[in-house]
Amino acid sequence: MKEAQAFSVKRAEVEFHNFASLGEPERAMAVYAEENRRRGGIIRNHGGFIGAMSPFLEIGSNVGHTSYMLANEFGADGFALDISADALRYGAALEERWGLARAPVKVAGDALNLPFRDGSLRLVCAFQMLSQFMDVEAVFLEVKRVLAPGGVFLFAEEPLKRLLSLRLYRCPYYDTMKPWERTLYDSGLLGYLVRDVIGAHQEESFGIRQNHTMGLRDWHGLIRKHFAAHEYEICVPERGWGERVVKRAAQRADRHGSEWIAARLLGGTLAGTLACPACGYQAANDGGVYNLLPSAERRELYPGDREDLIDFSQPGHERRLLEGWYEAEGVFGNRYRWIAARATARLARVRPGAQRLRLRGHAHEQAFTYKQPVTIEARANGARIGQWTLDRSGLFLVEADLPDAPEYTIEILAGPTWQVPTDDRVFSVNISMLRLVPRD
Repeated sequence: MKEAQAFSVKRAEVEFHNFASLGEPERAMAVYAEENRRRGGIIRNHGGFIGAMSPFLEIGSNVGHTSYMLANEFGADGFALDISADALRYGAALEERWGLARAPVKVAGDALNLPFRDGSLRLVCAFQMLSQFMDVEAVFLEVKRVLAPGGVFLFAEEPLKRLLSLRLYRCPYYDTMKPWERTLYDSGLLGYLVRDVIGAHQEESFGIRQNHTMGLRDWHGLIRKHFAAHEYEICVPERGWGERVVKRAAQRADRHGSEWIAARLLGGTLAGTLACPACGYQAANDGGVYNLLPSAERRELYPGDREDLIDFSQPGHERRLLEGWYEAEGVFGNRYRWIAARATARLARVRPGAQRLRLRGHAHEQAFTYKQPVTIEARANGARIGQWTLDRSGLFLVEADLPDAPEYTIEILAGPTWQVPTDDRVFSVNISMLRLVPRD
């Protein structure tokens, strides 16, 4: 029996959303606005099938931007749920920047254990989140439980497995591609080489396992098993001539002229609208979010200021820093400190069992001007525990096993170093988090 989602993945999701939600506010807001434009179009295209939308629940809502759209553009009442309470709290910035009059109720919770009564919701939405579960059917069963008779499950932007691919490697987002990768991407040829959805590598580097095994037939079989009626909207890529030619040929080969064959060959995304024939617990409102995660999970996913964690977005983290750190920079969940060639910090165990060091940071493109890779080495109590080589700029997240000890002096060595003409400081990489995690 497949594990739907490991606890280590939940921890990674909290870290990723805290880091990515509003770490670059202007860029994030533009992305959220574009996603809402696209998702709003899907909802309008299937409005007759969806019908009434209140009360709704969006699972995996991130900052809740699409829930805000449902509340303000469609006049619906409902809930935005995500495992990241931090991401949901950042959603308050949307109200100010976009001048929104209405807001969803924000709930920190788990999609596999929804804190709602059986048959209590008219509409459940999910966007770009089902692929983060190894067992998608487990999410379907939980959604069915909370849907009222005649309720609708709307999911969209879920990846379709691509058959025409050599699956050689994982490729990052466009802005961190190498020049030859960008050339192939713009021509529509890169998809024939990469292992899964372009850009999924960043989430996987955090430890968020991605399920890219579902083809169109797999989705169709699962949907027919659990829901009485459905409508689909398929988006097949046609980047450049390399994908456009194959897509057109596949459409001509389909006896119905549909995109079904093209979706199997080239992948893409799937949107589906699916129709489906008392507790006394109270939770405090923390910054506009009701955290309804089980107590044990809440303690681990939101440890706060703890001896085994240095998160530069959290106050008090500087007490565990030793030598080699510059002042904190950045905003919201994307705060970091630059180092030169060496920096040290102190971490202490708070849990029994074998531990690993988890180190998150960013390698600037300036570090690659010497035409050599960036190297990072980590030591614990004087002993080397890991060494890594980076061949491209961007986010990095690495882990290494630690020896058994009650506390650790962590040393980070990085190179090459570089300088900015207007700054007398010496830089290598920047670091945004160090923490101890159990060896899974």
